[in-house]
Amino acid sequence: MKKLLIFSLLIFSHSLLAQSTFTDCTAAFLNSKMIVEKYDNLSKCKVSLTAKGSLAVSTVELSEDKAKAINNIPFSIAIKDQKTGTIKLSFKEVFPNIDIQNVLTKCKKGDTIVLLTSSDQYALPHNEITVE
Repeated sequence: MKKLLIFSLLIFSHSLLAQSTFTDCTAAFLNSKMIVEKYDNLSKCKVSLTAKGSLAVSTVELSEDKAKAINNIPFSIAIKDQKTGTIKLSFKEVFPNIDIQNVLTKCKKGDTIVLLTSSDQYALPHNEITVE
């Protein structure tokens, strides 16, 4: 009986922990403007090869007419090569923000910037940015 109680408590506590992942919505921002046009399942992120400014991933407050960045979160950057599909970790650092030109100098038109969070607390559904 004691083993059954302990086992039940372990299962219950595990299910509570499992429910706490991806609790905070985040989005990629360039100069405090959300990159994705609409925060939904169909929208894609795009940025020009000549874009300038600060790239950040932030928790987001969404309303019908705007998206507001709340707090920057740490993120890493990988780049997916358009021709081979190879994803390479492009920086060993974790950033609260970065000058997008530092990223774009490693890209070619058609490549994809992949943003990686370091915590499963943050949901980042639009984590790929196509370079145009």
